[in-house]
Amino acid sequence: MSDNVSNQADALSSHRLSQSFGPFCGRIFVEKNENATALSLYKNMLQTGFLPNNYTFSFVLRACTDKSPVGLASHAQVIKLGWESYDFVLNGLIHLYANWSSMEAARKLFDVSTCRDVITWTALINGYVKSVSWSAMITGYVHMGMFKEALELFNDMQLTGLRPNHAGIVGALTACSYLGSLDHGRWIHAYVDRNGMELDRVLGTTLVDMYANACSRMGLVDEGLRIFNCMSVVYGIEPGVQHYGCMVDLLGRAGLLEEAKRLVREMPMEPDSYVLGALLNSCRVHGDVELGKETVESLVERGLDHGGVHVLLSNMYASSNQWDWVVKVRKEMGAKKVRKVPGCSSIEIDGSVSEFIAGDMSYLRVEDVMLVLLGIDNHLKCLFLADDNTNSNMIAY
Repeated sequence: MSDNVSNQADALSSHRLSQSFGPFCGRIFVEKNENATALSLYKNMLQTGFLPNNYTFSFVLRACTDKSPVGLASHAQVIKLGWESYDFVLNGLIHLYANWSSMEAARKLFDVSTCRDVITWTALINGYVKSVSWSAMITGYVHMGMFKEALELFNDMQLTGLRPNHAGIVGALTACSYLGSLDHGRWIHAYVDRNGMELDRVLGTTLVDMYANACSRMGLVDEGLRIFNCMSVVYGIEPGVQHYGCMVDLLGRAGLLEEAKRLVREMPMEPDSYVLGALLNSCRVHGDVELGKETVESLVERGLDHGGVHVLLSNMYASSNQWDWVVKVRKEMGAKKVRKVPGCSSIEIDGSVSEFIAGDMSYLRVEDVMLVLLGIDNHLKCLFLADDNTNSNMIAY
């Protein structure tokens, strides 16, 4: 009997000790950046029957630096126990969501706060600064044409636990669009759905553009056509000239030149150099010189015959062994002082994008790449030897 009384007394003493010193110890751990220890202490306190109070949440919310179920569960407990009306608990919640870059949630809590002090404003402003700074960098990389770097920065942002804002998502999707990175694009699309982000006109258009470009690069004709047709029917977004350019590129790469030509003819707006350039490049790939000439004439009529057009025209003539025309185009380029922009290509393998630029030998495994290319070059030369088709080199050094 005396043992039971003793055990009950010990339990009561432990409970009172937890009530008195738990929050104090937890605050010390948080101040020393030992967040895991602080959360472990909080868990043990709950297991002893401890009922958290407003002082407890002040250290628990600060300890939840990473987005975890503990932080969300703590918010639920705050609401259940009625502590959300206390200013420093509300400040802790604002800091929690701002630290996670969940600025919509942080802003909602800020709006219901009746006593906004320096801590309240600082927590909200710091959250916006973190999110906007990353997103501004991603957007900057995209504007500079550094699409691979933009995606790498977006991935780093995820690893740090920060939540990208609308601008960051649009920037990352734009990078996927230019690189033709379908895996990355699909992951970002899933992220948008998973986090309930609003699919407004800008984000919706960027998603369609990404899928159209990626499908074009990968030759997914049916999927690309389905997405293109869904723009106006499902999402109420009228395709722009760039979307038509993606479709022309998609159809052209698949060898459907007549369909591509018909699409250009039926466009509700004037085709630009992107659209006609995609058609011209398809003519080069599939050896349709006549359609290529028509396309160049259209470009000249619109004053869009820039350096890239001359290079495509020259390559088209070279592909069809019309070397006199190649020489003529090259002379025109020299007379007009047209400079060729180095070619660039990229390939996505297992979610990782590798980019190659003509003449750039700084790639990490450039020797291995060149050995593989030489092997392919020799194999192709053997295949074409019977046709005496050795007028041009397969690889430009």
